[in-house]
Amino acid sequence: MRIALAQMDTVVGDLEGNASKIARFIKEAEDMGAELVCFPELSLPGYPPEDLVFKTDFVRQNMEVLGELAKHTGETVAVVGTLYLAEDLFNAAAVLYGGRVQEVYFKNFLPNYGVFDEMRYFAPGREGLVLELGDTKIGITICEDIWYPGGPLEFEVAYGGAEIVINLSSSPFQKGKHRYREEMLSFRARENGVVIAYVNRTGGQDELVFDGGSMIFHPEKGKLASAARFREELMVADVEWRGAFRKRTFSPIHRHFRRGTVPGTTRSVRLDGRRGPRAGEGPRLPLPVAEELDEEEEVLQALLVGLRDYVAKNRFEHVLVGLSGGVDSALVAALATLALGSSRVHGVFMPSIYTSSLSRKCVDSLRESLGIEVEEYPIDGIYQSYLKHGLTSGPGGDVASENLQARIRGNILMTISNSRGWLVLSTGNKSELSMGYCTLYGDMVDSVK
Repeated sequence: MRIALAQMDTVVGDLEGNASKIARFIKEAEDMGAELVCFPELSLPGYPPEDLVFKTDFVRQNMEVLGELAKHTGETVAVVGTLYLAEDLFNAAAVLYGGRVQEVYFKNFLPNYGVFDEMRYFAPGREGLVLELGDTKIGITICEDIWYPGGPLEFEVAYGGAEIVINLSSSPFQKGKHRYREEMLSFRARENGVVIAYVNRTGGQDELVFDGGSMIFHPEKGKLASAARFREELMVADVEWRGAFRKRTFSPIHRHFRRGTVPGTTRSVRLDGRRGPRAGEGPRLPLPVAEELDEEEEVLQALLVGLRDYVAKNRFEHVLVGLSGGVDSALVAALATLALGSSRVHGVFMPSIYTSSLSRKCVDSLRESLGIEVEEYPIDGIYQSYLKHGLTSGPGGDVASENLQARIRGNILMTISNSRGWLVLSTGNKSELSMGYCTLYGDMVDSVK
């Protein structure tokens, strides 16, 4: 079977924009002869939609756009992550084929920890769904469903005979998590004797970053294919599952599930989709294998993607960085330049009588190295005007004077931001923030932490 995994970046709430991108990927997958193309979790409304799902008009519009999107499907079956309103609201996978919505699967396991709050928004599904596409049986799961033993993956295998299980995911980036995902998916494939095709979204959304890294695992051969991380990609692979059937026969653990240990039920639906060549017939595509990223590189890519998408999705054109001559502000300016380009990054140097000549020299060197514009606004006059009114005459006057300088600088940055519509980037580090070594209404006022 030729499977396409559309690893895409979405924008929360942009139904038309997301649908247009999905339609382009469907067309590209059809042109490449794919029998099945899969999209990430909630790719139509964008992930995470959060309280947008409480807006009735938005949910209804989502359903209308889903119906229109289905009209873009022909011989290739598309499985799209979407909101779905039935007797309740569900996190769903809609099966689109032949110009209409054929079937819908509802996510069973709703995460409610860390950054997840899905029980607030969705009702859980209670059954599995297996598509019979030609000679192949394909189970559908969504993100958290595959992380639990005894979930829909297992009863789709036990009761539906699934040979391939797809997983639509929107799994946020965390340092080292990609390796953990690989281990889990590999184990699930071996344990259940099934090929697993995992598609994850990419891009940034507010405080979250998604790293993609879509993968296909075989129960005997391990990882067959992998997509690049931190960028959009349509990964297309020819997948054989014959070894999966043999492994399942020799180790029939799935038959134990039929004895009542799995509580769910499974629907099986036949679709008359496109038929790919049988094994040995026609040319096969080479299996794509993405380059592995080391720990430093994946953190760098996450920072760049998160910053670039935050700026773009909040419709900013330029960013503003307060430069001190120190390491923290230099690093932020360098990251911003890598993410956005030097013409969109603007530095501000705000010296006082306490600023050393080395600080100025370092700011000048940074400006030349990055090729960014740097404006200078000395704060001595503003600082002295505060002192003339005796505002720092109390017992904590020395500390107040130090904090006053930070507040003046924060005020200047935010005034430029308000005036020009530029986004201020924070230059504080996590150690300072966690220890409270920063100034309220000063270096803590910056828009992005």
